[in-house]
Amino acid sequence: MPRFKRVYIEITNRCNLKCDFCPSATLGRGGRMMNETDFIHILKEVKPYTDYLYFHLLGEPFLNPRLERFLQLSHESGMQVNLTTNGVLIQKVAPILIKSPALRQINFSIHSFEANEQTGTLKDYLLNIARFIKEAQSERPLYCNLRLWNMDAEELKAKNTLNTDILRLIEDVFELDFSLSERLQQTHQVKIKDRVFIHMAEKFAWPTLNREVISERLFCYGLRDHLAIQADGTVVPCCLDSEGNIPLGNIHQTPLREILASERAVNLYEGFSQRKAVEELCKRCGYAQRY
Repeated sequence: MPRFKRVYIEITNRCNLKCDFCPSATLGRGGRMMNETDFIHILKEVKPYTDYLYFHLLGEPFLNPRLERFLQLSHESGMQVNLTTNGVLIQKVAPILIKSPALRQINFSIHSFEANEQTGTLKDYLLNIARFIKEAQSERPLYCNLRLWNMDAEELKAKNTLNTDILRLIEDVFELDFSLSERLQQTHQVKIKDRVFIHMAEKFAWPTLNREVISERLFCYGLRDHLAIQADGTVVPCCLDSEGNIPLGNIHQTPLREILASERAVNLYEGFSQRKAVEELCKRCGYAQRY
């Protein structure tokens, strides 16, 4: 039986923002909120395969009103949870997150601020995130990553004119005695304080069947150390299959063990073992080129 480092669970594909770097969460497969019955079933199916859940794929996990219950159920199943958020709603869910023993890590996509039309200020946005981090860490250990994944790539221009202001504000709110800009010129990940990091990366294009083939020579960790489950239960090989172009089966209809043993899943896995992309979507994935 394979063991995965993580299993992505999309507890909702709805979002409160419309980032220009992210495919629409509702395009093609409709907005959906995962219910408790479906989540419990998914927990039972994935438990033999992993100890770590990621509430991430598309959508903003804080929008699901069952977030607290999902965290509780994860803890009762012996699972630890990482989640990714744009951070806008952090103060509304802070009490839930702080008291949850299941929560291990939060990734804040702070590059989402400039990628949207905002009604609030950048300072207030970052202060709310910093306030949460300080309060949470005063209660218990919690890993927090501040992501600025908006560096210009060779083929993509990103929205990053606010990066200098963002870094200065982070220096202020965390009372840093060094320049983040200088440190980030040496390395793309900097430790801000205990268990708190800022990470910069290039903008990447989500794979889509509408773009040209990039390469058929490819390796990916999809189905090797992770898989993803969309809000309706569709199992896909990774979190970048936003539209479910590689449906391996539905976990509410077919046991996960059968899905992983299916011809399509085995062919995909064995293809990557030979550094060969057998799926059309994979041939168009720029992110996988990083491997």
